[in-house]
Amino acid sequence: MRKQININDLPEFDIAQYLESDADIVEYLSQVLEEGDSGELAAALGHIAKARGMTEIARASGIKREALYKALRSNSHPRFDTILRVCKALGVKLIAAPVG
Repeated sequence: MRKQININDLPEFDIAQYLESDADIVEYLSQVLEEGDSGELAAALGHIAKARGMTEIARASGIKREALYKALRSNSHPRFDTILRVCKALGVKLIAAPVG
């Protein structure tokens, strides 16, 4: 007989724990950009900021920490200026490429 596992007993998955290197971050961000979902982009930047240290990213971007948390949720729609400031603070840039 198999033991039943209660879903509430499972640990919550946190992608930020797995973003250990610049290569991990670039791959993750590239995959999110490929999907083209703006809400997921905001959330991904939030995960990356968490992995790097939200307080440090807030300071480097010039955005208050609380406002950064709010702007980088999956259901948020941050201004493009916010996205650019966070990317700069994270040390990544968005690059245009032809579709195909």
